[in-house]
Amino acid sequence: MKHSSGAVFRCFFLVVIVLLPAVSPTAWSLGGVLFAAEKPWRQGILVDEFIFKVAPFPESHAATLAETPDGLVAAWFGGLKERHEKVCIYVSRRLNGAWTEPIKVADGVLNDSTRYACWNPVLYQVPGGDLLLFYKIGPNVAGWTGWMKTSSDHGLTWSAPQALPEGVLGPIKNKPVQVGASLFCPSSTESRGWRVHFDLTPDNGKTWSKLGPINDGKTWNVIQPSILHHGNGRLQILCRSRNRVLATAWSED
Repeated sequence: MKHSSGAVFRCFFLVVIVLLPAVSPTAWSLGGVLFAAEKPWRQGILVDEFIFKVAPFPESHAATLAETPDGLVAAWFGGLKERHEKVCIYVSRRLNGAWTEPIKVADGVLNDSTRYACWNPVLYQVPGGDLLLFYKIGPNVAGWTGWMKTSSDHGLTWSAPQALPEGVLGPIKNKPVQVGASLFCPSSTESRGWRVHFDLTPDNGKTWSKLGPINDGKTWNVIQPSILHHGNGRLQILCRSRNRVLATAWSED
């Protein structure tokens, strides 16, 4: 694995969060801006449904979605509770207008005596290629490692688990973005403060390099970046933070 020291993303700044009052008038004004109570953003929702109603696990978390040539595929981790060693990765496919029964596609069994929880799956459909499933295995966030599987039939069957190289976690929670010849995987660590970095692969997971971290985990404590591609080489990330705000950074190159 190669490391890059270039700080592509620079200049964190604040995103103001406005908390709206818990009332239900038809419309009201805040600072001269009119807010409608009818939730007009819901007009763009085509389907609002549960993937499953009954499942062999009491809790599920961290869902991810990908559009394949054969339809939508969803994945999440499920089990007794977060961090439990028998938490696994489950997948469901939307076929003929309905979701299939969830199936287990990955667990945290490392050997005959070691088993840990699975965490934070991320699906990515390679254009014209395989469906990639990235996930983590470990006893906790500080101790997890990166893993991946591939599917050549749109999520019906999956390859054997592949451990990512040491120090590579892959996309930590949100989707990667193809930038030039490389797949940019937004990632982060929490062992020495909350810090953001990027794991890059030019061949869909066969080889890797690392960019960052882009913050020191002291002034800014940020994790779980999500990449927005604005075109013309401009990238923006939005990050969860301990600074009581959403944080963002931009790259122009």
